[in-house]
Amino acid sequence: MLNEHTLDQLRGLRLDGMVQALADPGTSAAAAELAFDERLAMLVQREIDWRDGKRLARLLKAAKLKVGSACIEDIDWRGSRGLDRTLVTALAGCDWLRHGHNVLITGATGVGKTWLACALAQQAARSGFTVLYMRAPRLLEELRVAHGDGSFGRRLAQLARIDLLAIDDFAIAPITAAERNDLLELLDDRVGTRATLITSQLPVTAWHEWLNDPTLADAILDRIVHAAHKIALKGESMRKKQVKA
Repeated sequence: MLNEHTLDQLRGLRLDGMVQALADPGTSAAAAELAFDERLAMLVQREIDWRDGKRLARLLKAAKLKVGSACIEDIDWRGSRGLDRTLVTALAGCDWLRHGHNVLITGATGVGKTWLACALAQQAARSGFTVLYMRAPRLLEELRVAHGDGSFGRRLAQLARIDLLAIDDFAIAPITAAERNDLLELLDDRVGTRATLITSQLPVTAWHEWLNDPTLADAILDRIVHAAHKIALKGESMRKKQVKA
């Protein structure tokens, strides 16, 4: 066991993963049987694992996912849901995020849109991407308030830096002219460089009519639908099945 002075030096160097490994009796016992280079490699790996864990915890806290327990491993693959396993598996690889593509998840209420969105968002955080989940009404309200207090430009810049913006409940309520403009500004900052995930009860084909302004609708949808992966969920409400259970 190292003396306390050496452990304090490791803490000073912010090598807390190594400190934890050295303080673990099980690790110390296992390390005693290893050669020096093997013991060093084990300690370095423990430090890497510790930092990865801290970074993931930080990313997930900042993401504010509605369903924090949702993960790719727990997806319900029943054929009646309309899920394409090949597509979802590809999305789990996160290349769509690296290329700034979008994911559009549609379906009736209760079919699991939010859950799937959170599972994909968690997978993004696991891969080191910054994530933020917001319901569309709250996002648009936040931008409206930002106009009033003069922080609109700063907030747009903050959102533009987020690798994955997950917008839930898109098109759930009528949209105003000011909200259409804000939505266009938000999406224009992200197109081609950052990924956006959108869930909606309305099918994508109905979004143009919902936007209720042909010119702005064309501009907004061009930024959303271009290079987008579409998932149309089907089946009965998952909430009803939970109640029956």
